[in-house]
Amino acid sequence: FVYWGGAHTDIKDEWPGHSVDLFTYPEHYHDDIESVYIPHGVIMDRIECLASSIQQDFEDHLVVLCVLKGGYKFCSDLVDFIKVLGRNSGKYLETRVEFIRLKSYLNDRSTEELHIIGSPDLSFLRGKAMIDTGKTMTALLKHVVTFEPKMVKVAGLLVKRIPNMAETLLDYVGFEIPNLFVVGYALDYNEYFRDLNVSHDSVEEVCDF
Repeated sequence: FVYWGGAHTDIKDEWPGHSVDLFTYPEHYHDDIESVYIPHGVIMDRIECLASSIQQDFEDHLVVLCVLKGGYKFCSDLVDFIKVLGRNSGKYLETRVEFIRLKSYLNDRSTEELHIIGSPDLSFLRGKAMIDTGKTMTALLKHVVTFEPKMVKVAGLLVKRIPNMAETLLDYVGFEIPNLFVVGYALDYNEYFRDLNVSHDSVEEVCDF
């Protein structure tokens, strides 16, 4: 159902996902999940491949800037793999992790200004190499580059196959997927489903949003 294609893995449009009967997951989600789109083991294997590429591209240290909340599991697993690969290869990257949250609204009003919650001062990036593991990278990168990091690379687990998709902004892509609404592995729907370890294709009434 997937093929390994160079920089990332493409999941074909017609892929229906795995039957939920093959997996165990919290009972309170049983009426909300249509299929298991990407099993946890496949996600972990792919992240290990991304970590290997990152280890080859960086010299001795890097700063990982994780955008909460959806990026936290991807970030955690990615950093863990980078550390494991370093210990096993003799090329260990000194890795620092910082966390931020982004929003483009105040109260109930949308604004054009990017509001950074957590670390508005990113001056620690000056002269450093860094990776962004978040989804809202376009606005974030405009802010990041003002602090003159030595190098910026962007990693994302999922990229949807839609017009003007953000793939060109990502240096490390886990999976290219159809334009579907997926939950699990820290991706949510109104704060639900973050606790699922696998990536699920949610039921129709949720997908239609």
